[in-house]
Amino acid sequence: SEALAGSMARFVSGRASQYEATVAAFTNNGASYVAGDTWRQPDLGRTLERIRDDRSDGFYRGTTARLIAAEMRRGNGLITEEDLYRYEARERTPITGTYRGYEVISMPPPSSGGVAIVTALNILEEFDLSSMGHNSAQYLHHLAEAMRRAFRDRATHLADADFVDVPTQHLTSKDYAAWLRRDLDPERASVSHPSDVDQPYESPETTHYSVVDADGMAVSVTYTLESGYGSGIVVPSGGFLLNNEMGDFNAGPGLTNTSGLIGTEPNLARPQQRMLSSMSPSIVAHDGDLVAVVGSPGGRTIINTTLQIILNMVDFGMNIQEAVNAPRMHHQWLPDRIRLEGDAVVQDVVQALEALGHTVQMGGRQGSANSIGVNPLSGERMGAPDPRSADSGAVGASVSRVRR
Repeated sequence: SEALAGSMARFVSGRASQYEATVAAFTNNGASYVAGDTWRQPDLGRTLERIRDDRSDGFYRGTTARLIAAEMRRGNGLITEEDLYRYEARERTPITGTYRGYEVISMPPPSSGGVAIVTALNILEEFDLSSMGHNSAQYLHHLAEAMRRAFRDRATHLADADFVDVPTQHLTSKDYAAWLRRDLDPERASVSHPSDVDQPYESPETTHYSVVDADGMAVSVTYTLESGYGSGIVVPSGGFLLNNEMGDFNAGPGLTNTSGLIGTEPNLARPQQRMLSSMSPSIVAHDGDLVAVVGSPGGRTIINTTLQIILNMVDFGMNIQEAVNAPRMHHQWLPDRIRLEGDAVVQDVVQALEALGHTVQMGGRQGSANSIGVNPLSGERMGAPDPRSADSGAVGASVSRVRR
């Protein structure tokens, strides 16, 4: 597509230009690809064949591991073949919650997404959001206050549960949400008090896709290299990019950023610890029937994008495409401001939010939530590509009822 060709051309002419293997992988014999070209990646193909034949050993051991370790040595990196050999994927119990009779299933720590979404939903469940009107000042005020509290807990508590005692049951409980609601003033914005909590930058360059098969089995997948094109470094003869995910850790103990903020203890970098993320691949069900498969890229906005799609469907009766298309907002505790997409609200709503004490920032787009909705009565599936992304799309067909 034109969008992908343009992105690749900018990448290879910029920070990737210093890496020979990257330029070779992302150009057509040194020339930029254009829309309509066929992009061939033989090195990546061979890596995928090794994974196909040897499963995880095809990546973490043998040829691929040696290629990674060699590139690490060349660039004075830290990862060794022994590190790769010892790496194990963790199978974790999903975060689950309920909202107005719907079940929400999402990603557990080290992602903060599931906990933050369920926390916000629990806070909002006691309010009649539909009567406020979608994207009214009162609705956006309540939404911002729920987000503020969920993100405060994200910064304070969430990290890799293999290294930190994360109180997920407490944070996602209805009783705790009631406690968080106690000081939510419908007529006045709360204040996010600055503290010693540092929230490192999260790139919006993440990928999400949603799948439902003929048997009703659903998969919600979010993955990331952190920045767009990760580190910019392609492993020679491997054909794949290395990530730059270390940026998702907080600063080391005693180290400060340019604002003087000190990294919190839970998400400090440690050997073998996985960094905190905002990925929020989620599945929504009702009475055991699949209703939606949702998620998005967007750094910390991932959480609030996914949250709003769920609210749009449950509280405002939107179908999945309407829920995805609807304008979005974001609040993440610090900085203490509401960010609205450029076409989200009229000026009167902005003025009403400011009168409540909110700082409002307009502009930009939020997320790319390629999602699927399922009619629980007919089983019909609707793919909902997000119009915010030039290359979003849906592939599939209506099929028989989704079985439980």
